[in-house]
Amino acid sequence: MHNLIILRGNSGSGKTTVAKELQNLFGGNTMLISQDMVRREILKVSDGKSTLALPLLKELLQYGYGHSEVVILEGIMVADWYRPLFELAVSLYGEDVFAYYFDLPFEETVKRHKTRSKAGSFGEEAMKEWWVEKDYSDVLKETRITEELSKEQILHMIRQTISSQNRH
Repeated sequence: MHNLIILRGNSGSGKTTVAKELQNLFGGNTMLISQDMVRREILKVSDGKSTLALPLLKELLQYGYGHSEVVILEGIMVADWYRPLFELAVSLYGEDVFAYYFDLPFEETVKRHKTRSKAGSFGEEAMKEWWVEKDYSDVLKETRITEELSKEQILHMIRQTISSQNRH
């Protein structure tokens, strides 16, 4: 069983929280790749079309494919900028890519951001600068996550989808 879960969307939408919970749910041999961790903490590079984080994210994705049963890739990952990463994901995992796009209104992401530990690191103004409306990927078959879904409902939906796929 090699499954890839991709969680994308704007800042403050809940991707990282869900990703960490999924890693706990799936347990051992579940690799979590966080775009922010790679970009901000490991490399200290900015985001953009030619971000230096992209090659490392691709390497980590390949490593995960070879060594982990479940890989969770999460981050804003603007569809145009990260297209090569998504193409690699599909070529490696095929039908075992489970992609989710957190499609929440800006106001909801600001509200959620205010409850986070890093709320003091940046505010509404920065979030507005980074905002990309309806940034759907034409490479990934993404399921939309909306504000009506609770964290528990999202976790249940993803787990059920992967469980039913792996029974076939």
